[in-house]
Amino acid sequence: MSIDIIILAAIAAFLGLRLYSVLGKRTGHEQEPMAGPVEQTPSPLTFPKTGEPQPGNTVTLDPRQGHAKLYDVAAEPGIRMLLGADRGFDVTRFVENAKMAYGMVLEAFWKGEREDLKMLCDADVYGGFAAALDAREEAGETLDNRLVRIENAVIADVEYDTPMARITMRFDADIAAVTRNKEGDVIAGSLSDAVETHDIWTFARDVNSVDPHWVLVETDEAT
Repeated sequence: MSIDIIILAAIAAFLGLRLYSVLGKRTGHEQEPMAGPVEQTPSPLTFPKTGEPQPGNTVTLDPRQGHAKLYDVAAEPGIRMLLGADRGFDVTRFVENAKMAYGMVLEAFWKGEREDLKMLCDADVYGGFAAALDAREEAGETLDNRLVRIENAVIADVEYDTPMARITMRFDADIAAVTRNKEGDVIAGSLSDAVETHDIWTFARDVNSVDPHWVLVETDEAT
């Protein structure tokens, strides 16, 4: 039976139109640049249906969409294996949806929306976010960030070990960020100065499962 492959479940119900694409740094570095809204409100993260090849599906892989590189050469063997297991997988759409998922997770983190984070991440990643939220709340601090631009969003690696698929994305962006104390005073950062951020996030899914959801299973800084 065909099902919609989506990165995250019930995003519209939890986040709705108030969520915007955002970017950021790894969990636990609250004062480092992370996220901020962009102008376009994302649509639900809907992928092509499993088992239904889509127009433009990259069976013959083309790493470029216009001038935007979609994946590193090292990721190509894994992409081919994943396409063989899931003919509905689409590289271009995954990259676009992963960018939105990246933003939605970070938006939930900045706002302290724990239930949303539980929905979007696996238990280990959620535990890291929750610990950072606990520390931030205990200190009475809040975060105020703005996305200046997304420079790059590329599939860095794909692993397929039946039945699990893991797709690692590299996100490069310019971010402005501010940390405020409980009185609302700025104690770190600046919204007038952008800082380069380089992050590595990995999403995973059991392609044989009836559960269609990709979840965030790992975050790190790019080296």
